[in-house]
Amino acid sequence: MNKRHLERGSVNGSVFTIVALVILVLLFGSFGIWSYMNYIDQKTNTDQKIEEATAEAVLKASEKLQAEFEEKEKQPLRIFVGPSDYGRLSFDYPKTWSAFQESDVSQGGGVTYAAYLNPVIVPPVSETTKFALRITIEQKIYDKALDEYASQIKKGDLKSSVYVDGNRTGTRLTGNFNKDIVGTAVLIKIRDRTLTLRTDGDVFLPDFEAILKTVKFNE
Repeated sequence: MNKRHLERGSVNGSVFTIVALVILVLLFGSFGIWSYMNYIDQKTNTDQKIEEATAEAVLKASEKLQAEFEEKEKQPLRIFVGPSDYGRLSFDYPKTWSAFQESDVSQGGGVTYAAYLNPVIVPPVSETTKFALRITIEQKIYDKALDEYASQIKKGDLKSSVYVDGNRTGTRLTGNFNKDIVGTAVLIKIRDRTLTLRTDGDVFLPDFEAILKTVKFNE
């Protein structure tokens, strides 16, 4: 009886040990599988993040190169020259732009001089068409020309500030010129006329600022 009891105890101990080992194997196996799956998931996410970061870096580099190329293509600059009877306005502009003079002022009679500049081609002229640069020289005294924007300034559609280029002063207007165009304009007095230079939108604002630095006309 004692022998059988000892054998039964030994068997029970062995079974317990085997069960414990099986449980440990299953636990370690499950942990191993979980660790492997977690590693695969993290690796996938890491690889995806690396791919996204690489793609973003390539895109930024490409955009930078494109911007540099476009800036180089603008050189050498061209010189715009307006009619002598209207102060002989002149300034430098990118050679990739085209210019269109809408007005024939040769006959006189107080006609408003108007010209438009835009990259590659100048689209049909209208109040809603956006241009890189609009030019008008009106046979109006400066104060009267500025008064035309008074209601828009009062409503807050346009913000007015003093424009100074070192040689002369004028007025800078920024905001909504109409429901279709948000831009920046500069009004400057030319004798008994008023010069208005305007860019429609922010895309060409750096070019606009560069052009303003080169503006010349007969005082």
